[in-house]
Amino acid sequence: MLQLMVGMIFFAFLVTLVACNAPPVPLDDIVIEKTFIPERCERAVKSGDFVRYHYHGMFPDGKKFDSSYDRGTTYNVIVGQKKLIAGMDKALVGMCVNERRLVKVPPQLAYGKDGYGDIIPPDSILHFDVLLLDIWNSDDKVQIQTYHKPEKCGRTVQVSDYVRYHYNGTLLDGTLFDSSHTRMRTYDTYVGIGWLIAGMDQGLLGMCVGERRIITMPPSLGYGEHGDGSDIPAQASLMFDVVLLDLHNPKDEITVEIQSVPDSCSRKSAEGDFMRYHYNGTLLDGTFFDSSYSRNRTYDTYIGKGYVIAGMDQGLLGVCVGERRRITIPPHLAYGEEGTGTKIPGSAVLVFDVHIIDFHNPSDKVQMSSVKPEQCGYTTKRGDFVKYHYNASLMDGTYIDSSYRYGKTYDVVLGTGQVIPGMEQGLLEMCVGEKRTLVVPPHLGYGERGVDGEVPGSAVLVFDIELLDVEEGLPEGYMFVWNDEVSPNLFTEMDTNKDLEVDTSEFSDYILRQVNDGKGRLAPGFDPNRIIENMYSNQDRNKDGRITADEFKLKAEEVSHDEL
Repeated sequence: MLQLMVGMIFFAFLVTLVACNAPPVPLDDIVIEKTFIPERCERAVKSGDFVRYHYHGMFPDGKKFDSSYDRGTTYNVIVGQKKLIAGMDKALVGMCVNERRLVKVPPQLAYGKDGYGDIIPPDSILHFDVLLLDIWNSDDKVQIQTYHKPEKCGRTVQVSDYVRYHYNGTLLDGTLFDSSHTRMRTYDTYVGIGWLIAGMDQGLLGMCVGERRIITMPPSLGYGEHGDGSDIPAQASLMFDVVLLDLHNPKDEITVEIQSVPDSCSRKSAEGDFMRYHYNGTLLDGTFFDSSYSRNRTYDTYIGKGYVIAGMDQGLLGVCVGERRRITIPPHLAYGEEGTGTKIPGSAVLVFDVHIIDFHNPSDKVQMSSVKPEQCGYTTKRGDFVKYHYNASLMDGTYIDSSYRYGKTYDVVLGTGQVIPGMEQGLLEMCVGEKRTLVVPPHLGYGERGVDGEVPGSAVLVFDIELLDVEEGLPEGYMFVWNDEVSPNLFTEMDTNKDLEVDTSEFSDYILRQVNDGKGRLAPGFDPNRIIENMYSNQDRNKDGRITADEFKLKAEEVSHDEL
């Protein structure tokens, strides 16, 4: 039994020894080992396809006989047309880009009994480590894969349009050869007129601003048989990941989208008007570049006179106060090919969302609308002392001020510059109880400077006023008048201490007594003491603080009309 077991072990050892030293088993066909399979395979090689691939060629013992890597260029060939050894023609079919295969090719499907010169001996089995980089076919067209499209697409790229877009350009295996993103500048060009490679000319057509698509093109629509001489190899398929940022045509005019119009619009803007408006400015893809809101101040300018870009000059005509509109301006009516050098790129379409706060014309007068009481007797004139209430606002309804908040009327003498000119005009010829709405242009209001913190510069003002009381003023140029005949003994009546001089207290007491007795009137709305001081100063010819009978008489003779 022991001898039998020893004999069996010895036999097994001989079999193993023979097997280890046996020559390779002849192959009937190629053997393929897929050493790497990409997750996605958009397309597999078919007979008749043109492919670009890298490879290492080795014998079964690992000795290398050839390598495309060593030559620094891919092997480019059409599959299935006997331009390769038969085994490789078979091995490439079904491969995907970026797939890697280890292919074992028997002699009869390689170089057979003849071998290949001094490089490949006769009857050699060949191993190829193959990496597929590209596939295309002579029938291929541009392929477009849109992976993002905006909800709104009012316009698409057409032949002769000018576009601005960003892109990443890669070979079919993902190798990056160019990117506008790395240059931080869009690619700007006309479409469909030969300024681009044919595949890109085709691939951009029909795109919306904001759309993202992958454009894949065969070499015949890319850089062809020679590549670009640097980063793009010969016969390379190209992939461009594109986002369209801007689109216009040189024939474009501005477009206006009216977003809201007030219920009442008594007037629309015209050339030569001065306008105050707010705006948000963006590029066509929504990129923000400027806003008046961020400065907390309206943009103020004349319109139709070239003070703003041509497109805005056009877009602001015919608007109502309170209107909101979106104005889209092509670059030839904006900042042109150069842009602004900072936030606005060259050849950029601009979008302005504007809100009209107010506008006026330098020739405007105060606009008035009134509601009169049933009985209207006396009407106001210059010199009258009036008491009124008011509410003040801007044209867009923004509150400015109100007399009601102070709990008392606003009291002024008309014609003396105590209020803005527009209010002065608006208070004339009013009846007590009358109500008026005044629209006051800035040149009759607070002008270009406004009132710091209260009234913006160049603002049109709206006043709702109600006249509550009026005291008739004196004739123009008078601060005191007699209601009765003037006494011929004025000086004697004033000189109460009979020292032949009238001092300030005697003068003041006398005038106030005349007013209280209804014999005379002081101009209403002014400080009576100041009026009397001025009257005394006018009589005190030598300015010694006393009025003599001679000064009194001389003064009376020199002036054509005197208060006394």
